[in-house]
Amino acid sequence: MTVDEENGVERRARLTAELMAKTGIDEPMIERLVRTFYQRIQLEPVLGPIFAERISDWEHHIQKLCAFWSSVTLMTGRYHGQPMRMHLGLPVGAEHFDRWLALFEATVAELCPPASAAYFVDRARRIADSLEMGIATARGRIEAPRHWRPAPEPALSDAPRSG
Repeated sequence: MTVDEENGVERRARLTAELMAKTGIDEPMIERLVRTFYQRIQLEPVLGPIFAERISDWEHHIQKLCAFWSSVTLMTGRYHGQPMRMHLGLPVGAEHFDRWLALFEATVAELCPPASAAYFVDRARRIADSLEMGIATARGRIEAPRHWRPAPEPALSDAPRSG
């Protein structure tokens, strides 16, 4: 391993540790969330059939999703894939993304402490927007982000006052 690679590995480990400390998210929490959420997805009447048509080995898919969420939330670099490419051909629209997010947010709220839940939800909304916009673009439409919004700027009355 070169010095640059070693520094990158050390940096990633430090970032992961910092994120874990800040959010409370760890690998067991990610796995519990992913397993619970996708068990619910399989039973969901609108989303379940879309997944069932494409996934035959759920355990393999769950492991891939755990690696994805580990990379998204903890910057572990465990996931090596192309989620956009995998979602482009799906027969989904705004209502599917809304349902996916509603179910995800309910599952997160049930399973995770508030700081972890907020972090997961922020990332999920960004992912939903990214996939929805990418799919729309591939279909020749332009979409604006619908789910993720930056935190509001503090009101002037909240700003520190000077002398």
